[in-house]
Amino acid sequence: MAVQMWCLSFRQPYAGLVLDGVKTVESRWRPLLAPLENRTLAVHIAWRDWEGEEWRAALGGAWGLSAARVQELLESGERFGRGVVAGLVDVGGTWQCPASLPEAELAELQRSAVLIGLEQKHLTRLSNPRWLKGPLKAPGGRDLWTVEIPAELFP
Repeated sequence: MAVQMWCLSFRQPYAGLVLDGVKTVESRWRPLLAPLENRTLAVHIAWRDWEGEEWRAALGGAWGLSAARVQELLESGERFGRGVVAGLVDVGGTWQCPASLPEAELAELQRSAVLIGLEQKHLTRLSNPRWLKGPLKAPGGRDLWTVEIPAELFP
């Protein structure tokens, strides 16, 4: 038996950071995840890496993680490799980040998103991340797409 679910491809290191519970806010230029509020999303690990290193600065700065802990997180995110559906996350509410926010509030959002420059982007809360029992090879897709996950892979 398999369960059909909505899926979204994330580039590394963000896929691993979502599934390890570090990244709890997803940002997009449009409200892509809004229709999935209160539903579970499958997380696909894309082949390509995120372009840019701002995530590294966020983990070392706002998160205060040592270089060794950042490396542990990177290795954890690679446990199933690339081009696979690796886990699940629950989707919360989506809202548009205002162009101007109090500095402390913006800093907390940037910490949760492990990203800077959130103004005007659509932000979505993510919770309850969990890794599948094993990887499911899948080619991935643009935006949201569906995948059938065999029941035996569910945690």
